[in-house]
Amino acid sequence: MNASETKSNFEGGSNDNFPKIDKDLGDFIEAAGLLEYDPVTIRKIYTGNPERLIKRVFQTLVPIGLFLLGVAFDKLFGILKDSKKAKLRAKEFSDLLVQLGPAFIKAGQALSTRPDIIPQIVLEELAQLQDQLPGFESDLAMACIEQDLKAPIKKIFKSLDKNPISAASLGQVHQGYLLNGQKVAVKVQRPGLREQITLDLYIVRNIAFWLNQNVSLIRSDLVALIDELGKRVFEEMDYLNEANNAEKFKKLHEHNKSIAVPRIYKEATSRRVLTMEWIDGVKLTDLNAVKKMGINPDEMIDIGVNCSLQQLLEHGFFHADPHPGNLLALPDGRLCYLDFGMMSEVSIESRTGLIQAVVHLVNRSFQKLSKDFVSLGFLAENVNLEPIVPAFEKVFSQALTTGVNSMDFKSVTDDLSGVMYKFPFRVPPYYALIIRSLVTLEGIALSVDPKFKILGAAYPYFAKRLIEDPNPQLRNSLKEMIFEGDILSWERLEGLLLSAGSQKEFNLDSIIDQSLEFIFSAKGFILRKQIVDSSINKIDSIGWEILKSIKYKFKIKKVITKNEMKNFIQIKPIKQIITIAKKIPNLNTNLIIKKLPKIIKEQNARKMSYEVAKGVAEKGLVRLIKYTAGAKS
Repeated sequence: MNASETKSNFEGGSNDNFPKIDKDLGDFIEAAGLLEYDPVTIRKIYTGNPERLIKRVFQTLVPIGLFLLGVAFDKLFGILKDSKKAKLRAKEFSDLLVQLGPAFIKAGQALSTRPDIIPQIVLEELAQLQDQLPGFESDLAMACIEQDLKAPIKKIFKSLDKNPISAASLGQVHQGYLLNGQKVAVKVQRPGLREQITLDLYIVRNIAFWLNQNVSLIRSDLVALIDELGKRVFEEMDYLNEANNAEKFKKLHEHNKSIAVPRIYKEATSRRVLTMEWIDGVKLTDLNAVKKMGINPDEMIDIGVNCSLQQLLEHGFFHADPHPGNLLALPDGRLCYLDFGMMSEVSIESRTGLIQAVVHLVNRSFQKLSKDFVSLGFLAENVNLEPIVPAFEKVFSQALTTGVNSMDFKSVTDDLSGVMYKFPFRVPPYYALIIRSLVTLEGIALSVDPKFKILGAAYPYFAKRLIEDPNPQLRNSLKEMIFEGDILSWERLEGLLLSAGSQKEFNLDSIIDQSLEFIFSAKGFILRKQIVDSSINKIDSIGWEILKSIKYKFKIKKVITKNEMKNFIQIKPIKQIITIAKKIPNLNTNLIIKKLPKIIKEQNARKMSYEVAKGVAEKGLVRLIKYTAGAKS
């Protein structure tokens, strides 16, 4: 059996030997065969079959309407001014979405990262929205596996537990063994799920359209939000897509010995059945179990943070749902990722833009930061940024007083949510998933270390990326980071290098090469000038001391001591470079010596030597004339 045979079964192929699950449930075969989200096709399906549509509309709109009437009553009589009452209403809304089913749960999770649409108090409740639901009948699960894989259970599995070990909104997981004895986890999709999802998406999309047309307070395009949600849910429902995502993720991280990804068994996988290697591990939030394996939970969090940042800023392909059940600590010290149904991609431009935004945030360049939000797609190009800049300053200035390493991510995002709700922001889908991913990761980390700061943990990676990346835009951002105008900020340079140097994979050899490249480039002119000018002054000073030590008729009064010879390395730029270099872990003189041939070959290095010699000669000549003329130094 191959993947193409499995695929044909889902695209309308059938096998009379297995039960027609979808037909038995009375669902629309048209929706069952819909492999990609298509709002036009979905509309045609359900407007042509109004009976079930009306029934589902009644099941959903009546409870939603009653809830909204209750909220309107509370607002009219000022009850919502009480924060406790408002929080109860937000919790009630979250519970209602769970009751309404998978599509509404997914819609709530999508809204939980949209501060431009939802008030902060509701965001907090939606962020905790879980999609854990009771499992479905085991016989249906077994029938689904046989129908979709076109073979009896016993011809695929040596054994397969009928009772699921876990269940969520889209499917449930069974434990089993392949014929070769390999222990596996088998994920089976809920029968009729695609039909239910398409119907609910159709209803929710129409609600969104009505709200956009009739509620002026809503600035964001809710229909576009639902369409994005529909696209992602359809991707999640396609287990072949999840299998491909897992294999891609594994390949991208194969060099990282700290990361594990379960093997996918394609021969026992289809669009509604996913068979993968069984992983024996424990959740990161189960601290006692992690420690019993002899593993430091803090190290697991470091691995998770660095891997997430690598996904986001290096590969541009990231796991958008790293909840506690999807991150396991393994006995050999690796961190294992599970469930690759919800993945997202970030373009190179967006990755670069995010790093540039961090630079402007750290430098408190709020005017530039507001422009970053335009280039990243948060604000339209015609939006007036003038009132937004002071709002950013208010949000970030206080948070930055203790430094970026100590910034409270949740407090900052909460305050920023208020700004986004007040001004005409529109949150791009990729950013919503990034925030969801980071907030979830921070929640896991806080359960391990209550003092954990995700921005502090992330900054060293940002610094490393900023220093190492050859991207021309990031080269400019590096210059912005370490220069104040045309003056090199040694403090900023030191902070950046020390943060980057704390990374285990920090490539010192590469950094030295890039540092030399920068010094001898056109953009390094200011630094070269500082080194040349300081060198001229220091050598001239030493020369003058020698001159003063020579007696009448050129007899030496004293020999220059070692301390005086060491004065050369007291040249300010050189001294500061040496001071910083001493603090960088694993940096040794051998690495510098290896670069000497390269330095000698540099045209600008030779030019610097010539300028130093010329400057010293000119100054020395002036001093000599003054000295012979009897002038005092």
